[in-house]
Amino acid sequence: MDSAGPDSDLPIAVFDSGVGGLTVLHEFLVSLPEEDYVYLGDDARFPYGAKSEAELRECVERNTAYLIDRGAKLVVIACNSAAGAGLDAGRALGAEAGVEVVGVIEPEAEIAAAISDSGRVGVLATPATVSGGAYLRALGRQRRELTVTQVAAPDLAAIIQRGFPFSEAVVETVRSYCAPLRRARVDTVILGCTHYPLVRPMLQRFLGRDVRLVSAGHALAATAQRLLESRRLETSRRTEGTYSFVCTGDPEAFRDIGTRFLQLPLGDVEQVEV
Repeated sequence: MDSAGPDSDLPIAVFDSGVGGLTVLHEFLVSLPEEDYVYLGDDARFPYGAKSEAELRECVERNTAYLIDRGAKLVVIACNSAAGAGLDAGRALGAEAGVEVVGVIEPEAEIAAAISDSGRVGVLATPATVSGGAYLRALGRQRRELTVTQVAAPDLAAIIQRGFPFSEAVVETVRSYCAPLRRARVDTVILGCTHYPLVRPMLQRFLGRDVRLVSAGHALAATAQRLLESRRLETSRRTEGTYSFVCTGDPEAFRDIGTRFLQLPLGDVEQVEV
């Protein structure tokens, strides 16, 4: 791509380790409906939350390069684990092509810090995200004193990825993850994995109705809109844009579970090697 940067008619590209990032894409489709989108589900390498930092950086570099080469005006790292470990690597690749690369963690931290009344903020995330400390660092950069309680949920993303309905055992697992957050008396919880909004009603029940839940989709869509406007890359289209899907695993399985996550029809899903 030349030094002039991307064309405003190119799509926004979103990637995640599977279908979880479709909760982010759904918010983009609602907030920026005129834009075109391409979504990459790297489900052949799911789950990202159990990978090492080096492995996650490699995934980010591979996916970012693929999407830029395919054609994108903005790349969104929807996976929290990948963004925590590899956002800087993705941004370095994007800078070479004049394409902005954004991740989920900083926007969520900004919102959580802004809306918490007590300053007691919880983070529910995968082990890789918790151990990497990206949320602690991002919350530490906010201009207020915060007490942060992190809970690693090693099984939750995989449980949600497998699909519905949920058994009583799943309900008990979710309840156990919420217990430390209740004990810490947090008033705001960051859902540090794109899969988690799919069990938002369950989380709200166990955390309490007054606890505010911060998810990736709204935070990222607002950040993306500001970036596109500042770089004059908003589409000039006033009609509804398009969306398309590629995955690295089984396209039929991706479409089946993905339809439930997106709450819209996926259409054809193209299998690719990345």
